[in-house]
Amino acid sequence: MLKLRWVINYMIDLKEIFFDCVDCSDEYEWFEFKSNHVSPDDIGTYISALSNSAAMLGREESYVFFGVDDKTHEIKGTTFNQNESVNGNESLQHYLARQLSPSVAFYFEEMRIDSKRIVALVIPAAKTVPTGFKNVRYIRIGSSREKLSKYPQREAKLFSVLTFGMPTVLTVESKRQHLTFNQLFGYYGMKGLKLRENTFEENLDLRNKDGKYNLLAQLLSDNSQMPVRVAIFTGKTKASKLYAVREFGYQCLLYSLDEVLRYGDVLNIFQADETNRIVERKEVRLFNMDAFREAVINAFLHNKWVDGNEPMITVYSDRIEILSRGGLAPLQTKAGFFRGHSVPVNEKLSEIFLQLHISEKTGRGIPVISSEYGEGAFDFSDNDITVTIPFNFINEVGDKVGDKVGDKVGDKVGDKTLNDSQTRVLAEIRNNPNITKPQLMIACNLGKTSIDNIISTLKKKGYIERVGSNKSGYWKTN
Repeated sequence: MLKLRWVINYMIDLKEIFFDCVDCSDEYEWFEFKSNHVSPDDIGTYISALSNSAAMLGREESYVFFGVDDKTHEIKGTTFNQNESVNGNESLQHYLARQLSPSVAFYFEEMRIDSKRIVALVIPAAKTVPTGFKNVRYIRIGSSREKLSKYPQREAKLFSVLTFGMPTVLTVESKRQHLTFNQLFGYYGMKGLKLRENTFEENLDLRNKDGKYNLLAQLLSDNSQMPVRVAIFTGKTKASKLYAVREFGYQCLLYSLDEVLRYGDVLNIFQADETNRIVERKEVRLFNMDAFREAVINAFLHNKWVDGNEPMITVYSDRIEILSRGGLAPLQTKAGFFRGHSVPVNEKLSEIFLQLHISEKTGRGIPVISSEYGEGAFDFSDNDITVTIPFNFINEVGDKVGDKVGDKVGDKVGDKTLNDSQTRVLAEIRNNPNITKPQLMIACNLGKTSIDNIISTLKKKGYIERVGSNKSGYWKTN
């Protein structure tokens, strides 16, 4: 009975994976579609290539689905016979197993999709050494099979992954080893929690196995070296005028997240709804703040920080797009994603967010967004996930002036009150919160008195504030 239940559950998961693959606009490097029969040797090279590519991508398995058109992804069904004989009397599976090195526990599974027969070839990822077929190792390059030896950089990366595992924020060494954590201590204190000086590094896993600060430590340090930008365009595309770019990075990631969320509240302007007005007019927000908050938190939490890229928030005249680097977690399906079955990309960061009550780890974030804006609000690729938060214009007039929303937002949060010199200084400070006055003099080609006056002005207008001493502190931008 238990075995039967496991088989049923697995088949559901395999079908979810199948539909995820069919929905993809292109074939990725961990799956392949075939309409019908291919030669045994072709299947063998597919097993080698897909097994090695799965390992490179941190996936447990890769797949060949028979019964799907490889160009249109149309589900056609197949007559492919996985039980056929090779060379007269040897089974296909035995032939493939004999030619693979090291041994690979691949298997075939039949499914029925819309009454059409689909055969799935399930291929485990390579574990200790690359998988070869007839003593040749293959790899996927896009949708093509290539000999691994032709791509020495990929070969080196594959051996590194097989030896040391997939790089994570816990294993990747920080670019800087002289880190301070004053902001981290302050953030925990603000949440009513206490970090202990002598144990916090161990408790938060801030060092790798070699005792070096890891990428997680860098992200949580006073100078993370990670910019987080909000770009505002006046129109509906990036071809329109760029109104402003705000940066909230280069500090402890937790403060960057808080500042982006606060900035979202600034962007979320009120609209006066005069419809059916009797006594008081109704004020309606431009977009759902709960959905925006969940999208931003998820972008920070599941971002693929190990690639050195950060989330990006882009504001257009009719919507906000929140982009997170990296696709779904290797063990995640779209169906599970929309059900709220969370599979964290950065597990330790997820634990920290939970500890600080930033996220709940209940899986409600995605359902909150999809219930408000539908599953169409999410756009998936192998390299990123984008969430679109549309603006809720309350009348036809709002739609007509939509292209001017960027200007309206800009009037509220932009730098129109600053002259050119002040704008240049502010931009340099935003790009490098640790910049010194002598460095500002060089970067902006201004004298000491001018820099002093501009900094004084920026402080008075609330654009910047100094955190810490003149010697060891940094600039915080608002």
